[in-house]
Parts: sequence; C-alpha cells; structure tokens
Amino acid sequence: MEDEEWASPCDLKTHVPHAARVYDYWLGGKNNFSADRELAEKILAVVPEARQSVRANRAFLKRAVRFVAEAGIRQFLDIGSGLPTAENTHEVAQAVAPEARVVYVDNDPIVLVHSRALLGDSGSVTVVQADVREPEAIFADPEVRELVDVDRPLGVLILGMLHFVVDEEDPYGLVARFRDLVVPGSYLILSHLTGDADPARAKEFVEVVDRSPGAAKAKFRGRDQVGRFFDGFSVLEPGVVPVDRWRPETPEAMETFWLWAGVGRK
Repeated sequence: MEDEEWASPCDLKTHVPHAARVYDYWLGGKNNFSADRELAEKILAVVPEARQSVRANRAFLKRAVRFVAEAGIRQFLDIGSGLPTAENTHEVAQAVAPEARVVYVDNDPIVLVHSRALLGDSGSVTVVQADVREPEAIFADPEVRELVDVDRPLGVLILGMLHFVVDEEDPYGLVARFRDLVVPGSYLILSHLTGDADPARAKEFVEVVDRSPGAAKAKFRGRDQVGRFFDGFSVLEPGVVPVDRWRPETPEAMETFWLWAGVGRK
C-alpha cells in the first residue's frame, strides 16, 4: 500500500509502526506503511528468521484450527487476528465444517476496514475492533454474541499477541478471564515470542523495538512462562513446543526458533 493512496475518516496513525502491519510486510502483503516497513527491516537485520517465524506461526494456526475443527468445534474467536492473508481461520475451519462461525478481533482500525472488505456480507464470519485486554467487553459485543453461543465450546486463538501485554497488565490473569468466559470443551490456541533459542539476539530485538517511537513494547517469555498461560487447560501433545514443531506436516525444523506454541482444552 502506498502511503499517499490511503484515506480514512479515522486516524490510523500510519506514522507509528503497528505489529499487524509489520507482520503483513513480512508475509508479503501490501497493507503496510513506511513506519511499518522501516521497523520490519530493522528487526530483520537482527533476526533474519523473523519472516520465516511469522510464516511458521500462520502454518501453526492452520494445523491447530484444522485439528480443533475436526474435534468438533464450530465457533472460533481469533483475537489479535491481524490483517487478512491466505488461509485465514474461517477458511481453514470451514474447509472442515462449512457451518463453522468465526469472529476476528483486532485493535487496529486498518484491520477492521480490510477484513470487512474481504469478508463482504458473510453471515458466518465477522470482525470487530476491540482489545485483548478487555475479554468481557469482547464477549459482550453484539456482533460477537450474534455468532458466538457462549453456552457451547469455543476455540479461542491468541497468536503472537500476548508478548505485547507487559507483566504490569497481568497477562496471566487476562488469559484466565478468557478461560473463565468459555465452557468446558473449549480450546485455547496460543503462540508467544521467546528468546530462549538465542538470548543475546533477543536482547537486541527488544532494543530495536524499544527505540522505535510509538511501537508496542515486546516482552519475551521463556517456555515455563508461556506454559503458565495454559493453567486450567489440559495441554495437548506435544505440549508447548517451538511453533513449527506442533504436529508438523514435514520433518524440517527451524534452526533458531522465536515462538513457543501450544493448544489446550478446558
């Protein structure tokens, strides 16, 4: 997207890098601006595997959503969904069960605009603008309640999002609130940034982001810390693992990984 071509009645703060648009750039999309591209390239200079990691994260989403849909889940809440790309949550779920319903949630207005343009008038998929830090507000949203039956099991996706929730904001209590809002039989699909494989470069990564004005600060967490997000859930095999190692379809593995991932059932 060329910066001068975009016009919107709301302030999209295109001069400030946003994670969804940085990811979009790494995934080869065009819905990003100069500030996003600049930060993306600075991170790649320190962590060249970043582009491969976000693609591995998308592949994990596909495998996990397919598994959960095959297990019988027919409604999904994709929180921090980011900009639409190929094989989104609803496409994967509805390939298994055409009646599956999906609500996308993101706090970036550009995600709202582009997702609604992509989805059109689909009666089984919608997108709402909301923040992961407000689970009760998400569940109370009229558009969410129109598609999500809170009395039936739900698949909740929080991928590549919780590392933007700092310790002072109680990320574990936040996930526990989502857990308490869903009924038994629901699933949590989660991935989280980590520096476990290369602590020195992880420190550089954080410094690059912290020096970028307005960018959301990233909090790396280790495997045990990520595992705590699944308190109250039964973690499915193979447990909390590098994102490309969760039930992989090929034997190849990333030499250096930057995301832990797992799936839990309440």
